[in-house]
Amino acid sequence: MFWLSHHHPDELHRCYRVGGVHLCARCLGTYPILFAVLALELALDAPLSHPWDLPVGLALIAPATLDWAFGRFHPHRFPNPWRTFTGALLGLGLGRSLFIHLHKPFPVLLLAQLLGVTAVAVPVILATYRRHGRR
Repeated sequence: MFWLSHHHPDELHRCYRVGGVHLCARCLGTYPILFAVLALELALDAPLSHPWDLPVGLALIAPATLDWAFGRFHPHRFPNPWRTFTGALLGLGLGRSLFIHLHKPFPVLLLAQLLGVTAVAVPVILATYRRHGRR
C-alpha cells in the first residue's frame, strides 16, 4: 500500500514505513515545508521580489535535484534522513517560488528552477533509460 509514495517495490528503501504505509522520504520533507512556507508568506504578505530570490531559490532546489540524479545511478548511496533533508530544502525553494507565482504567474525564479531541474533530469533519464534498455 502506498501513501505519499510513488516508488516501485524495488525502490521502497527510499521510503519510511509507518504502520502499513510507505512515505516517500523526500516528499515527507518537501510538502509540509512547501505548504508551511506558502502559508507563512501569505499570512505575512511577503514581498514579491527580493535580490536573493534567484540565487537562493536555485541553491535550495539543487541538493534534492542532484541527490535524485545521483540516486538514479547509485540507489543505496544516501540514507532516508538525507533525502528528507534535501526535500525540506526543496520545499523551502518551491514554497517561495509558488508564493510569487500565485501573485505574478511564471516568475523568473520558477522558470529558472524548472530549467535547472530539466537540465539535470533529461540527461539522467535518458542515460538510465539506455542503461536499463540494454539489459
